[in-house]
Amino acid sequence: MSLLRKGLAAASAGILALGLTACGDSSASDGGSSGSSEGGLISIIVNDPSNPYWLAEGNVAGAEAKKLGYESKVSAHKGDTKTESNLVDTAITNQSAAIILDPANADGSIGAVRRAVDAEIPVFLINAEINEQGLAQTQLVSNNAQGAALGAQRWAEQMGGEGKYVELLGAPSDNNAATRSNGFKTVLSQYPDLEKVGQEVANWNRQEGHTKMQTLLQAHPDITGVISGNDEMALGAIAALKDAGKLDEVVVGGFDGSPDAVDAVKAGDLDYTVLQPVAEFAKKAVQMADQYLKTGETGASAEKQSFDCTLITEENADQITSPFILGGS
Repeated sequence: MSLLRKGLAAASAGILALGLTACGDSSASDGGSSGSSEGGLISIIVNDPSNPYWLAEGNVAGAEAKKLGYESKVSAHKGDTKTESNLVDTAITNQSAAIILDPANADGSIGAVRRAVDAEIPVFLINAEINEQGLAQTQLVSNNAQGAALGAQRWAEQMGGEGKYVELLGAPSDNNAATRSNGFKTVLSQYPDLEKVGQEVANWNRQEGHTKMQTLLQAHPDITGVISGNDEMALGAIAALKDAGKLDEVVVGGFDGSPDAVDAVKAGDLDYTVLQPVAEFAKKAVQMADQYLKTGETGASAEKQSFDCTLITEENADQITSPFILGGS
């Protein structure tokens, strides 16, 4: 992708102008299809396209499938395992050549993946893992521990190594939430003058981030830092801090590298975000599916593959040339 990023609205419009398939809502069986049927159907199931991270995930995977000669159908489960199960059953009924899946639940998604595999449809997982190996052909994820360490180190330095802070956590059903939180803890434990006084689960959601931040501020009005497991929660926290007139007193860190977050970094509201290379592994998953369908091999050395994250600050935020791509082309 080579469109210049000019905020989320412009970026999303640019993506749509390139003919990428947008995701539908969780109640729909698909969010549109594209491409010829020459190579068959690749069903792409993401989480919630109202989050720009997951929107990009589906768009990039759908575009790559079309490029490689497949029909693509993008749908969304919005974190609900029942919806996910129904969408996988639809993919099976539609005789999909392959399924690209961002699983809803590390344990709860295993049954749906197994049904697809039993139907001889290869499954390629992206962004999140399931707690069983040997079912999916690949599990492609960000290196969340590495990304969390990058963010926590930057955040601790910006805090001056001291102060009271709170943490916003992602959905407990997603292993990424615990991995990032543990990554933060590993780094921040080296700073004894940083005191964690509260935490709330905000489920990767901006509105929940706003509400939970309001609650945390009421209990801990003297905090000077907020560390967040993703950008949407961080942006919600920023809104709550602005409402309370406290943003200038608080260092906020995010995780994802979303267009809105990069804008917030440029504006000085968000200190940093950690860029997840979602465009890279979404594209790679489709390429692996294509290779597997043609040769019986994915080309990967192991089922689980991790992709390193990049720290985005005011110093390099201008290098984001497309959503979720640093210096992209």
